[in-house]
Amino acid sequence: MNQIKLFIELTRLKKPIGFMLLFWPCAWGLTLAYDFKDSLNLYFFYLFLFFLGSVLMRSAGCIVNDILDKEFDTKVFRTKNRPIASGKISIKLAIIYSAGLCFLALLVLLNFNPFTIILALSSMPLAFSYPLMKRYTYWPQLFLGVTFNYGLILGWTSTKGSIDFTPILFYLGAIFWTLGYDTVYGYQDIKDDEIIGLKSTSIKFKEEPKKFLFFCYTSLIILFLIGGYFMKFNYIYFLLFVIPSFHLLFFQLKIFNFKNPSSCLRAFKSNNFLGLIIFLNILVAKYLI
Repeated sequence: MNQIKLFIELTRLKKPIGFMLLFWPCAWGLTLAYDFKDSLNLYFFYLFLFFLGSVLMRSAGCIVNDILDKEFDTKVFRTKNRPIASGKISIKLAIIYSAGLCFLALLVLLNFNPFTIILALSSMPLAFSYPLMKRYTYWPQLFLGVTFNYGLILGWTSTKGSIDFTPILFYLGAIFWTLGYDTVYGYQDIKDDEIIGLKSTSIKFKEEPKKFLFFCYTSLIILFLIGGYFMKFNYIYFLLFVIPSFHLLFFQLKIFNFKNPSSCLRAFKSNNFLGLIIFLNILVAKYLI
């Protein structure tokens, strides 16, 4: 029973915000591409597969992150009691857990078309090398955005079997989203990170964080509106996008206080709701086509 608790702690299964932020771009891409004149059975089946894959890959990613960051985690107040950093789980056992989760994720992936499988497998080196980026660049959040939103492309190709310009626009917008919310998240550890020499956009823009977030979130909004135009969405899509825009530029920036870790966490977690709002917005727009 104790090992089960440690496994849940290791994979952050009690903190669903992580795998939900991985899932929402998948759901956006799938919904953008799906022809709702066809049976909905395949849509819901793929939606379930993407959710399951998000849980598995995020869990495996957390383990790899904790293995690579073991020495750093012991020096950060928020992370020093993580199972690997505290020695409760050995690196050997953690590798076994991660390999098992990746195998299960592969079984999920094999349900998709060959093009989607190839694209997904090609992203694995990027996904698992992300934790190393904060050692070398102030832009690890950008690297995370490229990998964390890759599911949007996979959602599109899972039904289209090919890629074109339109999903790229949404993908770029989603990257700016991650660049913003992970910067917010990084402010929880900024003091410890500076002491031990790690880098992040939180540190790079620590003097004017809200200006940087405003840029990131405005970029998301513009790219998603342009994407809606190329999708030939009804005007309702553009009207409804006022809701996520308000959430990003007013609500989230208002509650975000970079000097208060609990405020940072609250602003970060609110992005799960944002993901849902955008998903429903796209769903309504597709229904009205």
